[in-house]
Amino acid sequence: MYLSKDLREQAKAMMKQGSSSFYHAFKFLPRKEREAVYVVYAFCRLIDDAVDEPEASFYTIDEISAHFDQLDSAEGHFIWPALRWAFQAFPLTKEPYYIQMSGQLLDFKQTEYDTMAALEDYCYRVAGSVGEMLIPILHPNPSDVLIKAGIQLGKGMQIVNIIRDVGQDITLNRRYLPLEVFDRHGYTLTMFHNQEVNAQFKAVIDDLTDQADRWFTEGIAYIDQYPKKSAFTLKLAARYYREIIQVVKENNYQVFNKRAIVTDKRKLTLFNQINQ
Repeated sequence: MYLSKDLREQAKAMMKQGSSSFYHAFKFLPRKEREAVYVVYAFCRLIDDAVDEPEASFYTIDEISAHFDQLDSAEGHFIWPALRWAFQAFPLTKEPYYIQMSGQLLDFKQTEYDTMAALEDYCYRVAGSVGEMLIPILHPNPSDVLIKAGIQLGKGMQIVNIIRDVGQDITLNRRYLPLEVFDRHGYTLTMFHNQEVNAQFKAVIDDLTDQADRWFTEGIAYIDQYPKKSAFTLKLAARYYREIIQVVKENNYQVFNKRAIVTDKRKLTLFNQINQ
C-alpha cells in the first residue's frame, strides 16, 4: 500500500524545498520507502520550523508534541495521516521522534556549547534520532548495530550542518562550535564575535570535520548489509554532505557570510562516481 498522491506530493514538496541534498539522495529508493522518507523529513521539518521560525510555523512545538501523542486521531495537517500511514507501513517506534523534539527544544534554552560531549548529545537528539527513524525504513530487519550506525551517520551530518550554518546561527544568537575546540586551537570568543577567519579558526573547522568524518565512517561501515538501493542512497547522502565541507574549504573557510552550496552539477559528478 502506497501513500496517497495528495499526501505524497505535500511531503515531497517539503523535502525538496528544505534539503536539496537529502531529496536528491533519497529519490533513488523504491517508491514505498521513498514516500516514507518524505513523510519523516516533513515531520522533522515541522519541528525545526516551530523552533527556528515560530512566527511562520503552522504549529508550536508543544502543539506538535500533543498531536503526536494522539497520532491515531490527530487531524488538521497532512502530516498526521501521512505519519499514520508510515507507522502502519514500516516497523517504526515513537521514541526517536520524541528525542528529535527534545533536541529541538534545546535550542530554546541552550544557545552556546562549551564541550564536545554536550554538542554530541545535541547532534544525537536532532540528527542521530533521524537515523533511528530512517533505518527501519531502509532495512527490512535492522540489527542494533545498523541502528547505531544510522545514529552515527546522522551525527556526522549535523556537524556538517553546524559548520555550514555558522553565520546563520549567529543571527539567531546561537554558537554551536564548542569552546573546548576553540581553546584547543587558540581561537577566542573575541575572534569569533569579530568573525575572524584565521589559521586558528581553520583548525577549529578541521577538528570538527575530523570528528564528522569518524562518524561518517562508522555510519557506512555496514553498508553492504542494506538492500542495494538503500545502500546506494546512504552512500550518496553521506558523500553529498561531506562535499559541503569541501566547498567550505574552497571558500577559504568563510562560513560567517557565505553559505557553502553543492551545485547540481557537482552532485551529478558524485552520483556518477558512486554509481560506477
